[in-house]
Amino acid sequence: MHRSLRSRTIVHPRTSVRTGAVLITGIATVAALAACSPAGSTGGGGDGASIDWSITEKTAAPRGDIDSFTFASYAEPYSLDYAYAFDYADNQVLANVCESLLRLNPDFSLTPALAESFEHPTPETWVYNIRQGVTFHDGTPLTAADVVASMSRHLDPAVGSSWFSVYQNVVDIAQTGDSQVTVTMSGPDSQFNLSMGGSAGVVESAATLAEKGADYGNSTGGVNCTGPFSFTGWESGESITLTRYDDYWDDALRARSGEVKFVFMGDATARVNALKSGSVDGGWMIPLEAVPQLEASGKGDALFGPSTAVGNVVISDLEGPLGDLRVRKALLLAMDREGMLQAAVRGIGEVTDVFTTETVWREASDDARTAAFDDITHYDRNLEDAKKLIAEAGAEGAELTYVTAPIGNDFAVISQAVAAAAQSIGLKVDIQSVSPAAYTALFSDPSAREGVDLFYTSWYLSSPDALEMYSVLRTGEFSNYGGWSDPEFDEVVNQAIATDDPAARSELTAKAQQIANAELPWLPLYTGPLSVFQGERITGVSPSMAFLYYPWAAEIGAR
Repeated sequence: MHRSLRSRTIVHPRTSVRTGAVLITGIATVAALAACSPAGSTGGGGDGASIDWSITEKTAAPRGDIDSFTFASYAEPYSLDYAYAFDYADNQVLANVCESLLRLNPDFSLTPALAESFEHPTPETWVYNIRQGVTFHDGTPLTAADVVASMSRHLDPAVGSSWFSVYQNVVDIAQTGDSQVTVTMSGPDSQFNLSMGGSAGVVESAATLAEKGADYGNSTGGVNCTGPFSFTGWESGESITLTRYDDYWDDALRARSGEVKFVFMGDATARVNALKSGSVDGGWMIPLEAVPQLEASGKGDALFGPSTAVGNVVISDLEGPLGDLRVRKALLLAMDREGMLQAAVRGIGEVTDVFTTETVWREASDDARTAAFDDITHYDRNLEDAKKLIAEAGAEGAELTYVTAPIGNDFAVISQAVAAAAQSIGLKVDIQSVSPAAYTALFSDPSAREGVDLFYTSWYLSSPDALEMYSVLRTGEFSNYGGWSDPEFDEVVNQAIATDDPAARSELTAKAQQIANAELPWLPLYTGPLSVFQGERITGVSPSMAFLYYPWAAEIGAR
């Protein structure tokens, strides 16, 4: 759903420390950044040439099982508590240990998981029939009571679930049969069931939740779920180890490895060197500027899979100069987004004018796809038109504050490119760099955004429906960071949420996308694939953004 650095950010970590203002004088400076080494990058940009790439949906099946393998993670998880697992580092681990009522597959389809089936008897109710013969990692059987306890945590203010927005229309969660749970909504909500393939639908043992209390999901409490791997240990600051669960219920996803270890490597250079040497077997979200080095190492393959993420510049203050639509449009028209794409991610991806990728329009009608991606405003770079808009708005000399962090090459490139674009049309930008932790606070703490006009996010979706993106931009939503409000947009989105038929819903969602494209509550930059490195010892990876919720590690075995 976000994010952050995702949020629902592609993000890597989040935080900050002010280092002062940085201004650059032209886009030519940005083009040179591909060969530079900003904090968090590998310094291996080479000549900045584009990288040849293609989508890989599935790698070769393993020839056999493997004792163990290691994956490098750019950050240590904040928590393995599903209520707080809201970003890459958390969910890439949790997806292999805990399971949801439904399963979000690598092709973004939803299929039964811990719920062997579901029903929708009235517009306000969803009924889940719980699978029999499933056990938690401590050997106890899965029951409907466990499902009720797990789902109910999202409604508990004391828990403060990051996934509360999924449950905001829920009025009751009850066991209505020996193996049945019924969720009652205050009104029709198509998005609730679509979210049951992610962290919002995870089921944990009710007894474990009660026993662990505040320690649940942390390095000492751990988790006790139903997935193909069980939680074995968490060495704070070092690693998390998972062990194959031999009594796993789904034979098709029985783990091919006896153990998997996630090694925390916050330094991008160290992470790339570990992959190049073969000391770790793989890693998600590899630094794109390092792809040529990794390919040349002969230690594995850099792969690219379908993604739901879009890189955006968030407008976080609509009380200032950016409250004028003409200024927002001018800034977007002034940006050399093709140059950003090249300098930030070596040309891997494409410029976009909307906030969603086509991967989350899989059940849309043809008319909806046309409306969503063709019948929109295209903001091709045009400095002359941008300057005219600034003059009409009387915004010459207006000052903006852009917050960034030393997270990766893309963060450095985008911050300076935005400043260059603003300066080229008579605006002034103060770039303030903060720590990754402080940066993350921008997505969760309104006070952290005070005085901030702009910041970057790579925002991914956690369900297979584009409507998720637009539901978070309604008036008053937590992730509507600038407080944007458009009554027509709200009405369209609410109608779409109440529409069960996917084709009809997609046409309403397309209208919402058109409104957002015209009003620009955020400034869309580009989309790109998900990157992963698969080392020479292993195979079976399914490169897809669904790795955040799908038990991807279970499919990896010996090459």
